[in-house]
This record gives sequence, C-alpha cells and structure tokens, in this order.
Amino acid sequence: MKRIYYKYKPHYKENLTLAIPVVISQLGHTLVHTADSIIVGQFAGTIPLAAVSLVNSIFMIIMVLGIGISYGLTPLVAQENGKNNFEECGKLLSNSLIINIFTGIALFCFIYFGSVLFIDHLDQSPEVVYHAKPYLNLLGLSVIPLMVFLTFKQFAEGLGFTKQAMMISIWGNVINIILGIIFVKGLFGISPMGVKGVGYSTLIDRSIMAIVMVIYVFKSVHFRKYLKNFVWNFIDKIRLKRIFKQGAPTAMQYTFEVSAFGGAAILIGTIGAVEQAAHQVAINLAATTYMMASGISAAATIKTGNNFGKSDFQYLRLSAISSYHIVLVFMSITAALFMGLNNILPAFYSKDTAVIEIAAGLLLIAAIFQLFDGAQVVGLGILRGMGDVNLPTLITFMAYWVFGLPVGYYLGITLNFGVSGIWIGLTLGLLVASILLFLRFQKLSKKLI
Repeated sequence: MKRIYYKYKPHYKENLTLAIPVVISQLGHTLVHTADSIIVGQFAGTIPLAAVSLVNSIFMIIMVLGIGISYGLTPLVAQENGKNNFEECGKLLSNSLIINIFTGIALFCFIYFGSVLFIDHLDQSPEVVYHAKPYLNLLGLSVIPLMVFLTFKQFAEGLGFTKQAMMISIWGNVINIILGIIFVKGLFGISPMGVKGVGYSTLIDRSIMAIVMVIYVFKSVHFRKYLKNFVWNFIDKIRLKRIFKQGAPTAMQYTFEVSAFGGAAILIGTIGAVEQAAHQVAINLAATTYMMASGISAAATIKTGNNFGKSDFQYLRLSAISSYHIVLVFMSITAALFMGLNNILPAFYSKDTAVIEIAAGLLLIAAIFQLFDGAQVVGLGILRGMGDVNLPTLITFMAYWVFGLPVGYYLGITLNFGVSGIWIGLTLGLLVASILLFLRFQKLSKKLI
C-alpha cells in the first residue's frame, strides 16, 4: 500500500489541485436544486416538494444534456493546449459558444412546448402537476444563461484555470438561496410565490453567473494568448463537427444515467406522492455526491487530454489511475456518511415523518452504489480525454436502460418491493457500467504504451 502511494503521490497532488475547484463548481449545479428542495420542503410542504421532485427528475435529464454538449470543448482545448496550439483554443471557444447558445434555446423550446404537456400524461397527482408546470418553465428559461456560463467555464477549466468558476458558483448559490427564501416565503413585501419562487431565483442566479464568467475570461491576462484573434461570430464547419462529435456522445452518456433515475422517479410517482417526495430527498443527496465525483472526472478529462496531446501515454495512465484512487476514497467517505446519518439528513428536507422514514432506507442503498457511481463517472472522464466516446456511450445505455431500469421495474413494480426494488435495479446498472468502463480504459491505455 505504501509503495502504491509513493508511486502515485505526484499525480494525487496534481489531480487534487485541479479537481477540488472543479468539484465545488460542479457541486454548484446540484446545490441549486438541493437548495430549491430544502426551501420548498421547509416552507411549502410535501405536495410542493413532490412537484419539485417531478420537475427535477425531468429537468436534470435536460440539464445534463446541455452540460454534456458543453463538455465537448474541454478535452479538445486540453489537447490543443498540450500541443501549444494556443490560437486554436480561441477558435474552438467561439464555435462552442455558437453550439451551446443554440442548444440552450432548443432545450428551452423543448421544455416550454413539450415537457409541460408531457407532465399531464405521467399518471401523477393533479396537485403535484399544478405546482410543477410553472416551475419547469422557469427552469427551462434558465438553461440559456446556464449554457453561456458553461461555455466559458469549460474553456477556462480545459486550460487548467478552475478556481474562478468555483468562486462564481459559490456566490451564485448564495444568491439563489437568499432569493429563493424571499420569493417562496414572501418577505420584504413580496407575496409568497411557492414553488415558482425557487424558479425565479434560479433564473436570476444563472443569468448573473453567465455575465460574470464571460467578463472574467475576457478580462483575465491568463487567456490573452488564447483569445488573441478571437472573433465572436467565427464559424468553421470542421471545428463545429469536432466539438459536436465529442459533445453529443458525452451528452448522451450523462443523459442515459440521469434519465434512468428520472424514469425511476416517474415509476415511483405512480406509487404515491409521499414515496416520490422521499425519492427526491434521497436522490438529491446522491446527486450531490455524484456531481462532486463528476468534478474529479472533469479534472481527469483535462489531465488525460493534456497528456494525450503531448503523447505522454505513460504519464497519462498513471494520472488516470490516481483519479480512480481519489474518487474511490472520496465515495467511500460519502457512503459512510449516508449510512451513519441516514435518519438525520432527510429531516433537513422535510418535516413529514413518512417521507423521512422512506428516504432513510433509500440512503442505505445509495451508500452501496457510491463506489460504483464514482468509478463509472471517472472512467467516462478518462476515456473522454483520450477521445474515446462512442463505445462508452453504448456501455452507459446498456447498463442503465437495458439492465438497470428494467431490473428495477421488475423488482419494484412487478414483485412489489416498491421504491427500494427500483433503487436496487439502478444500483446494479451502476455496477455494470463501472466494470465495463474500467476494462475499456485498461485495454486502450495499455495499447498506447
């Protein structure tokens, strides 16, 4: 064990230095919805909390689709920076910005004209649906500024500058919490808005974050050599294709996993509003640790992409394996917290004892799948940095939609194990994905050396 530590020690330090700000920044995406859930659960009640659960299950699928598209920029910028092609990084940024803005508009239109109608046909409680619709529309509108923020965030992080996006995410979440409480509860002369209040706070928060991130990139001396010949409306078909070929499969990878959990929420909603609210509590906590692990994954993508661009494949493999070590240690800690605090954490979200009891049981299952979830997301990040996205996308689809969710349906609905049965199926899906992605990394990395 000691020999292994000293072998990877330099890589632990490098990866952690890069990863910690990215982890905090990634956590910001989930904390927005965590804050929304806590505020609504404490100040509005169980039915509105169930509405937040339903909306977040749908919106998370759409949001990670946008996040995945934006990730197409990161490994390309890291690789070109490794080759010292600095101006190419700026050209990739302008093309990525165009893709991401159009993606944001398309996702908003899909939500506004499609998903709101879709909710009516999910066999959900009418009271839950009533509260869900306006909240979903506001979150949909917030996708557009979110995509602008992500464009410049991924550009900066791809070049190794991760701290500023972290700070913007922290302050953005502070603003979201303050405004959410004001709008939901109705303070300072404002009428109580209920669930709509957290929708407005999220929209304002993400708009401010986008503006500040753009200003930082264009004002910072760190990026001058990359943006020397930057043109806002520079469009190049080859670069658009490169970004999209990297981003689209990445988007699908995230979508397959998150949509499986979203599908699980819809199945749970057919069981009852209390079960759905409990699912929201547990999945919100699990999603928080997942997004933190995805920050480690994003750092692994950057380091792998940079080493791949330098053709330093021995260093690539050592750095990648150290990322696996880091995420497994981190997720072991979160698993222990879920097991030790499973009866305490849900109380922060709801005062309903039935919701707390069910959520406490789900957190024990979440504790089991922490290691699998961390391993699979880091595996995807490493392979992405190596430019390998197509087969990993197929692996995620098979693991979650061909195996995990059907098994969950069989256990939870057919065999009547309820919420726990559905979660056990998803846990098995994560296990399959983590094993297959690690085997893929082993095969490709050993072939390069």
